[in-house]
Amino acid sequence: MNDKILNLLGICRRAGKLTIGNDAVTDDAVNGKASLVLVACDVSQNTAKKLKNTCARCGTQVLKLNRTRDELSAAIGKFCAVAAVCDKGFAKRLCELISEENSPEDITV
Repeated sequence: MNDKILNLLGICRRAGKLTIGNDAVTDDAVNGKASLVLVACDVSQNTAKKLKNTCARCGTQVLKLNRTRDELSAAIGKFCAVAAVCDKGFAKRLCELISEENSPEDITV
């Protein structure tokens, strides 16, 4: 299956523009490095809520992927349930791809 979102996340990782892990993602959001935060669909509600609140205070957009942590991990080559995109171009394209796939009310955490 050709998954444009996961393929782009893999490219983003290889380009060094993807932060992985809850603590690192939170740090990037607080420090203004994160352009977009992505959360796997099977992440715990507590984790999603904390990230959403932190990112809301920092003005960083958070989107829930319609992908599991296993799918996300396979795409980027490292275990991951939460990731931050630290490049405006990658973030913009990912937002477009996610919006094409889901209706707007389905993508916010």
